[in-house]
Amino acid sequence: MHDESIPGKLEAFEALCRKRKLALTHQRRVIFQAVLERNDHPTADQVYEAVRERIPGVSRTTVYRVLEMLVELGVVGRLHPSGPAVRFEGKTRRHHHLICRRCQRVLDIEDPALDALPVPRIAARKFRVEDYSVQILGVCGECREKG
Repeated sequence: MHDESIPGKLEAFEALCRKRKLALTHQRRVIFQAVLERNDHPTADQVYEAVRERIPGVSRTTVYRVLEMLVELGVVGRLHPSGPAVRFEGKTRRHHHLICRRCQRVLDIEDPALDALPVPRIAARKFRVEDYSVQILGVCGECREKG
């Protein structure tokens, strides 16, 4: 079982970088940690704002490039909810999402029933499924209260 704590994930990331012979730069570590510290599925701009507080001279381009590298390494997930911005998350094990159509909030949902959904036969024959997640669209409680 993998250590799902932030220090555990940072240690695993460092080991992965060594294994892949990738430089473990201060920027990469801080950007990865900034994603891990959030549970709200931040956009790249939100990660940039958080990282800029820790590394004042960091460029937006650096943050975007590092986020893409983290996704390629499989240590950060990329979400494409119905809103205008791509979002990122540090939780990479299978889970699903509730997405508010009004405020674009994304909430994690872990449900064994969703994990056990059968893959349609047509997909299994024409496409090798490696993983899947379910996105449930609706309106969150806060937005419903606002009317």
